[in-house]
Amino acid sequence: MAPLADLYQVSMAYGHWRAGRHRAPAAAELFFRRPPFRGSFALGAGLAEGLRGLRAFRFSAADVAYLRSVLPSTTDDAFFDYLATLDASEVTVTAIPEGSVVFPKVPFLQVKGPLLVVQLLETTLLCLVNYASLVATNAARFRLLAGPDMKLMEMGLRRAQGPDGALSASKYSYIGGFDCTSNILAGKLYGIPVRGTIAHSFVMSFRCLEEVQPRELPPRAGGDPVDLAGLAVSWLQRVCDLLQTPPGKANQGELAAFVSYAVTFPCDFQGLLDTYCVRRSGLPNFCAVALALHQLGYQAIGVRLDSGDLAQQSKEIRGVFRVCGAHFQVPWFGTIPIAVSNDISEQSLEEFRREGSEVDMIGIGTNLVTCPLQPSLGCVYKLVEVNGSPCLKLTEDEEKMTIPGMKAIYRLYDAAGHPFMDLMALAEEPSPSAGQELGIRVLGQLGETTKVIPTTVEPLHRTYFRDGQVCEPLPSLPEVRTHAQVSLSLLSPAHRRLHEPQPYPVAVTERLHRLFLELRQGS
Repeated sequence: MAPLADLYQVSMAYGHWRAGRHRAPAAAELFFRRPPFRGSFALGAGLAEGLRGLRAFRFSAADVAYLRSVLPSTTDDAFFDYLATLDASEVTVTAIPEGSVVFPKVPFLQVKGPLLVVQLLETTLLCLVNYASLVATNAARFRLLAGPDMKLMEMGLRRAQGPDGALSASKYSYIGGFDCTSNILAGKLYGIPVRGTIAHSFVMSFRCLEEVQPRELPPRAGGDPVDLAGLAVSWLQRVCDLLQTPPGKANQGELAAFVSYAVTFPCDFQGLLDTYCVRRSGLPNFCAVALALHQLGYQAIGVRLDSGDLAQQSKEIRGVFRVCGAHFQVPWFGTIPIAVSNDISEQSLEEFRREGSEVDMIGIGTNLVTCPLQPSLGCVYKLVEVNGSPCLKLTEDEEKMTIPGMKAIYRLYDAAGHPFMDLMALAEEPSPSAGQELGIRVLGQLGETTKVIPTTVEPLHRTYFRDGQVCEPLPSLPEVRTHAQVSLSLLSPAHRRLHEPQPYPVAVTERLHRLFLELRQGS
């Protein structure tokens, strides 16, 4: 998979090659500087795609020919011959498991190998991890707001940034906690459950019941087909009498659309209620068709709303379902699932929770897949060691300073089982132990030593790639999704809350801090 890189990386590669430094052992880290969406955490995602990219990393003859055409004519021919031999066989990648909660400045992954290759991989890995982690985090926030029992459907295919963005959104929103997608290609490629109802255009395409063909449906238990349209008309009169709504206000084209859909999908009948007036048309028409189906032994599976005050309408619709269920002695009718859509945002979910609703399923598109509250996570990829010597980026902007050297990463847990700090140590340092008092320096408060005693210590990084191959079994997408929810559930409420969360501390050992000071003072 090449050249998914920026031109300057190839230019730098040529510089390393000309200087004879291209095979110098090097290490880089991928991390983000600030938590997205003004929260405290992100979900790390895109690791599996990144590893697949590494396995396929090479320059084809066509790639090399193209690079010849864009690099200066003075570029040595032998450099292009060298590019044709490159692969990732000498690269090692360690990473935090995909779907884990990750925090600012903590490396999501570390890459070791020849300097030239390590630098060429920068944009590939950033491209595959940045958006994946951003949309997974966005999805996780929607899941936390919705609660564990609400069904969430990703439906952003038509609003996403192109087909690649749409497929990534479906995949990584599923990791973040969504239950299903409307995107059938994502369902095919990734095994994500797919769901869908009907659009307003289907309802609007009908004008009258005479257009319904076929209109007969056999009872579920068997027997002669029944005219479902005629049965629905008789039920409409009874429903309108009960609801004290004039039958003449119910749109006949809408009734025809519902009947046609019910004949086609009698075991999966769903109604879109707001093409016309919900109270006078959509709701009575749906109830009439659902009760006609019930008379033949079938059960409607839900309704959807796509406009208006969704929370208030859901409560009114639930009330009607309960009244119909009780009056017509159909016990399941009062529990018909109610789905909503229509530019749903975090604010929408907060309003549902504040006002109360009877919503069972929420479809979210634009505000999920485009991440309008923060369009980029801002992951960076920085060298931390070359030829065995640690590297430090010094800048007047303290936030952009890097932390030098190859590191081991640990997550420290308190007695309640909540992580309370991530600790970075030099790779050669002894691992901290549970119950051991540790002297550490918290990032942002490096001037003072803090003492902590963890109840549990978890090493975060695993080796996933070595000798050109993935060397750790990769979990399935549902397994990553489950891991993400477990990882989120372990956070303390103060760190998990979405508004004004308590900042999660990230620290370095005293030894790593001394190295940082030595390099800074020597620069």
